[in-house]
Amino acid sequence: MAPEVLRNIPSVNELLESQPLKTLTTQVARSVVVTRIRDFLDNLREEAKQATSDLPLPSELAERIASWIVSSEQSPLRPVINATGVLLHTGLGRAPMASEALTEMHALASGYCSLEVDLETGERSQRHVAVQQLLQELTGAEAALVVNNNAGATLLALAALASGQEVIVSRGELVEIGGSYRLPDVMTTSGASLREVGTTNKTRLQDYADAIGESTAALLKVHTSNYAIVGFTEQTKLADLVRLAAKHRCLVIDDIGSGALIDYARFGLNGEPVARASIEAGADVVLFSGDKLLGGPQCGIIVGRRSTVETIKKHPLSRALRVDKLTLGALAATLKLYRDPELAQESVPLLALLSTSLENLRLRAENMAPQLEALDSVTSAEVLEDETFLGGGSLPTQRVATWCVGLQPKGRNVNDLARALRTGNPAIFGRVQQDRLLLDLRTVFPRQDTQIIQGLESLTVPETDSDCAEV
Repeated sequence: MAPEVLRNIPSVNELLESQPLKTLTTQVARSVVVTRIRDFLDNLREEAKQATSDLPLPSELAERIASWIVSSEQSPLRPVINATGVLLHTGLGRAPMASEALTEMHALASGYCSLEVDLETGERSQRHVAVQQLLQELTGAEAALVVNNNAGATLLALAALASGQEVIVSRGELVEIGGSYRLPDVMTTSGASLREVGTTNKTRLQDYADAIGESTAALLKVHTSNYAIVGFTEQTKLADLVRLAAKHRCLVIDDIGSGALIDYARFGLNGEPVARASIEAGADVVLFSGDKLLGGPQCGIIVGRRSTVETIKKHPLSRALRVDKLTLGALAATLKLYRDPELAQESVPLLALLSTSLENLRLRAENMAPQLEALDSVTSAEVLEDETFLGGGSLPTQRVATWCVGLQPKGRNVNDLARALRTGNPAIFGRVQQDRLLLDLRTVFPRQDTQIIQGLESLTVPETDSDCAEV
């Protein structure tokens, strides 16, 4: 491109006077707009050196820059509508929180709060007091502590209780979860030594008994929440481990993973351990997540015997892994709902979604399908019965019945439709299955049905070659 063409590129000040960018400075800081214009023009000059076509008109250039700035200013962290059917979708933030938890977070975040002070005495207090009594009440434990997540809870418990000593674990329970988190690696980091016993599919009580020695600090039981070993198998019951540990004066640590406070059998899901049952079986420490089956904020919860939990609290890692006031407030509000299991089922979003009847989902799908099929962006919308999963590494082999609307797009393939919805406003995530985009209502709140229809309504149908030929 000729040098004189490059000289025709408008200046930053000229562009700032254009209507699109002048309007944008009322929404985004002027300094940001100026910086973005300069970046855009630098790129344009480099591209222009290789191009053969003319530069766009200044008005078109201003529109293009304004659109680019708006797009670049959007946060990658945005609310989405989860129509994948996966209830605890790690990529989409796992469990949504109850409105009571959100209200409590807003109240605590908008001013100061009694995080580490006793209002009665005015003396210094400890932040875990905010949830300790509730966790004691709901699990039957003598004491409780909350840290950043369950991986942190496991690391802290092992470091405080078994550093420099052995911890015995069944080979079939040496889990790896998302993000390459491996239990043996965590154990090494904690300073504890791993002693594997049994085989992948069978570990008997005698295997633990034979391995216990003078350096044994604890027996660790880990719930294999994200996989299942089936067939010719045998596991040692927690109560039997407790009795064995008592004879040899060592501890029992029970990592139940996903953190159920109620029996999920009421939703047709079996085999998920409940925190209270572990305490009643005699475990010294029970570890679980707050943001999975409990349906609260991300955190790791440690409950157990007072003396054992106190030892954990005093370890230096306890401060490094502690949670903030918003997490504690949201967790406390969520735990209060569990005092009445029926109220929890209505108010904790995960439980409400799980307990929604199939008839309800079918009727909603039948209501949405004709409205979606009438849109320009959709060729057909079919009501489909299907199955989905809980997700989040919980109950991987147990399916959850559901109803979906299966979409065939118009003017684009199904993957392009999925991308258009993901990047739209609101962002909508479905799942591609058998060349259709399924909108699974198991994870869609009723109030979002209309938003999904509006999101698809806002999509423009891409021009095809035949469209151009007709014109």
